This record gives sequence, C-alpha cells and structure tokens, in this order.
Amino acid sequence: MTNKKPHINVIGAGLAGCEAAYQAANRGVSVTLYEMKPEKYTPAHHSPKFAELVCSNSLRSDELSNAIGVLKQELRNMSSLIMEAADNNKVAAGSALAVDREKFSSYITEKISNHPNIEISYGEVTEISPDEITVIATGPLTSDALAKHISEKFELGSLHFYDAAAPIVDFESIDMSKAFFASRYNKGDADYINCPMNETEYKNFYNALITAKEADLHDIDNELTVFEGCMPVEVMAKRGYETLLFGPLKPVGIENPVTKETYYAVVQLRKENNDGTMYNIVGFQTHLTFPEQKRVFSMIPGLENASFLRYGVMHRNTYLNSPSVLSYDYSLVKNPNVFFAGQMTGVEGYIESTSSGFVAGINASRRAKGLDSIDFTTKTVIGALSHYVSTGNVCKNFQPMNANFGIVSPLDHKVKGGKKARNEEIAKRALAYIDEIKENIR
Repeated sequence: MTNKKPHINVIGAGLAGCEAAYQAANRGVSVTLYEMKPEKYTPAHHSPKFAELVCSNSLRSDELSNAIGVLKQELRNMSSLIMEAADNNKVAAGSALAVDREKFSSYITEKISNHPNIEISYGEVTEISPDEITVIATGPLTSDALAKHISEKFELGSLHFYDAAAPIVDFESIDMSKAFFASRYNKGDADYINCPMNETEYKNFYNALITAKEADLHDIDNELTVFEGCMPVEVMAKRGYETLLFGPLKPVGIENPVTKETYYAVVQLRKENNDGTMYNIVGFQTHLTFPEQKRVFSMIPGLENASFLRYGVMHRNTYLNSPSVLSYDYSLVKNPNVFFAGQMTGVEGYIESTSSGFVAGINASRRAKGLDSIDFTTKTVIGALSHYVSTGNVCKNFQPMNANFGIVSPLDHKVKGGKKARNEEIAKRALAYIDEIKENIR
C-alpha cells in the first residue's frame, strides 16, 4: 500500500491563492484549489480566469533601489508563478513592470489548470474545517458568508475599508494634439500619455472634482474609510487645493518633447495592454457616479471626447487584525493548520499579496509534511512583510502596508553615496539571504 500524498486546501484563485497553490503543488503536495468564479462574482471582478487584476495593470518599480523592486526580484529568484507570468506578459512602462492583464491572467489560469498536483473545485466556500490544512486567500472582497464564518469560528473579528479602481479610456478617443507621449525626467521610454493643464484649467477641474456627486455605498456600513495607497482622487482632492499637484497630477520632471514646455499640472495615462488600445488614468481611482466621471474627467485636456471603456468603481475590502492573530508564516497562532494570504492579512498591493501567498503556500506544504516553517527574516522584503503583519508587530491601529525599506532590518554598517546606495546595499543583502534560504529549502 502506497503512502497517501500530503494534502492542503487553498480557498481563492487570486494572485495570493494561485501562488500558494503552485508553491505547494511544486513541492509534491496535493492541492485542492477552491474558486467561486464563475458561479459568483464580487463587485470588482468580471473575468472567469484566475489572478484577475482589477485595480491597475502596473506592478510598480523594477529597480533594486526600491523595496517593491527588491521584493519582485526575491520572488523571481524563488521561482514565483506570478512573477513568471508578469515577465512573460509585460507591456512597456518605463522603469515600472506593467502587464497585459488578459494575457497575464490566462497564463496563470493555464499553469494552474494543467498542474498534475492541483485539483480545482468551483463554487463558493462558506465554511472552513479547522482540522484540514488550509490557506484562505479569498481577498479583500471575501464574501459576507465566509467572512462571518471566519470571524466567528476562529474568534478573529475583522476590519474593512474601501478602495477604488481607475477608469480606462479608448486610445483612439484621446486628442493627441493636446496630449503627448513622454516619460518623467526622461527616465525610460516615453510610455505614458500626458495631458497637461495650465493653472486655470486645473482650478476649474479641481472645483468640479470636489463638488461632483459620489455613488451610494451599498455595503455592511456606510462609513467611508480609505487606505492611503488606493485613495479615490476626489477624496485626495478634498484634502487641499495643492494635494493633487504633489500626487497623481504632479508636473515635475515632465516636459513636452516638441515644445519643451512645462506645465502647472499633468494627468498621466498608462497602457492597459500590449496593443496600446486601452489606457488607464493613473491615480484616478474614484467613487464618483458614472455620469459625473464622464463630465469631470472630460475636462482634462485631451480627454474632452474620451470613450470610457470602464468607469472607476468602489468596493469594500476586508482584512484581519493580523498582529494579534497571525504568526510569521501567515498561520493562525491558535490554529496553525489555518493560513491566510493576500490582502486579508494586511499586505497591500499585488506583489505583496503574491509574497504572502508564496510564504503561506510553502509553509502550508511543509506543515502537511510535518516539517518546520521557513522564516524569511526581516532582512528580506518577503520576510519583513510577514513579520509586519504577524504577532511580532502588535499595534493598536493596524493598517495595511506596502513593501518599503522601513520595515526591513537596517544594515549593520554605514554606506557612502546616500539613500539610493544604502537601499541597493539592503537589496544586495536581501537577495543573498534569499539564495541561502532557497538552498536550504532545496
């Protein structure tokens, strides 16, 4: 009689869930991946495919002087499925990594569907067995039924906030006699469309934006709590007249390549696909009604007759009070058979969610085999994120966190050359630790 293969469950086929399932399956563990699409969709999801990107096609900086760039390289070095998919389906975006969303999702769906150690079960999951090793990666839009069960069954409680997706416009509808292609500070290729504003145009746009009608909320409560990293543009604008000028409309480093003009404010648009037929308005996540989005955003020079392929939408996000309930491997302190991954844990961003799924998947597979968990330590960005959301960082007002060098252990020596040189040294150390961990796991 042959020994039964170790088994885990993964709930949710977003970026975190797919990464968790893939990492466990690649380590010889049998995985059942549960996904409620296409039987049921959240307000933000539209595609039946796995790992759907709903907020932006940009996975942010690829530079190793930036923490998110280091995190991506750490994941690449550890054979991350999500990074493999991103690198194989990228579109031009200067020094940032942006992807063709449809091809990116298709790539991951195919890899997961054809993996011999992964079985896919479609339909909504509303209960979790505390006796089975399970990774819960149901995302910030976890269904009410499952969220209620998790909260009550494991005595966790939960918080929720709201974030928003930016509108997408048809490239052919952009007036390129007013807009122009350029990069900021001539850094990278001219991959962004820039819509410039003079002071009068900005003033008129600003006044229209802060007085525009917002959509009604139809959620558990009507309190609008916004996470700084994905703030609706109208909420940002209401913080002050110049707030947008230091945020998504920042004109510094942008000039017209033909006239060499600089501007009072600049709205940027970024490619949504390789063909360049769709562009999203960078930083314009919004909760305005659709008619108001059409009216106000058409005041942007070059977008007067823009055809909106998708309007911005607002949706609820749910995450745990993780520092009081999770360990560094993303498992529950009170029930180590149950792991969490993705934005439910309090990591914020696509790559950060991928990182949590990567750690949870590896450690869930190790638990299924009776092995100890791997601690990636705070000297790597992967580990720094897991420690930020774990019991090692208890705080009264826990908030979601993006990857940043502030949560990574500082160097034990000084580095000449300023902040950039220091960050690059931290990156070098992090990647060395990743190589060491990879060898130990092997």
